[in-house]
Amino acid sequence: MSHYIITVARETGSGGHNITRKLSAALNIPYYDRDLLRMASDVSGIHERLFGAYDERIGWREMLSAAKKVYTGEILPPDSDDYISTRNLFSFQAKIIKELAKTESCIILGRCANYLLQDQPNVLKVFIHAPLEARLARVSSYSLAWSQREVAKHLRVEDKRRSAYYHYYTGEEWRDAAAYDISLDSEQLGEDGCVERIRQLLPIYVK
Repeated sequence: MSHYIITVARETGSGGHNITRKLSAALNIPYYDRDLLRMASDVSGIHERLFGAYDERIGWREMLSAAKKVYTGEILPPDSDDYISTRNLFSFQAKIIKELAKTESCIILGRCANYLLQDQPNVLKVFIHAPLEARLARVSSYSLAWSQREVAKHLRVEDKRRSAYYHYYTGEEWRDAAAYDISLDSEQLGEDGCVERIRQLLPIYVK
C-alpha cells in the first residue's frame, strides 16, 4: 500500500479526537491537529497565537456575512495589507496540509482537509457523528462545572462555528454526506468500533 491520508471531520462531542488518536496508534502513522498551527506559523512567520485564534472558526462578522472566501490556493506576500488576514492564515494552513499529503501517510483532523485533498489520490474522508444525547453526555463528563444548558449551548455554538468556517472557505456544507467517503456513528459503534471500521475500509479507498 502506497502512502495514504485519512481526513477526519467530527461533530463536537462525538469523540472524533479520541478516535483519531486511537487510529493513529493502530495504523502507526502520525496525526495532525493543532500541530498544523505551529507548522503554518513556522512557514509564514505569523505568530502561532493568531492561527490559534481562528482555528476552525471565523469571526462573527464573517459568519453573518453572505460572502464567502472560497479557497483558491493563493498566498499573499508579506508586504500585503492582508498578510495576517483570516483568509491568508487559512491559505498557509492549507499549504501545510497539501504538502503533508504529498510526502507521508498521516491523519488530519478537521480544518477542511477533506475538501483541500479532494483531488489527491489515496485519501479516505471520514465524518464522525453521534446523537445529541450522547454528545451532551460526553462533554458533560469532562466539563463537570457546566450545567446541562451550558453544555448544550457549547455544542450548538461550536458546531455552528465549524459549519460556518467550512462553508466560508469551501462554499459547501460541512455535514453534506457527499463530501465524505464514510460517516460513522460513534455512539452506535463506540470509539474502538469506529477505528476498526476505518481500518477495514481503508484498503478499498487506497491502493
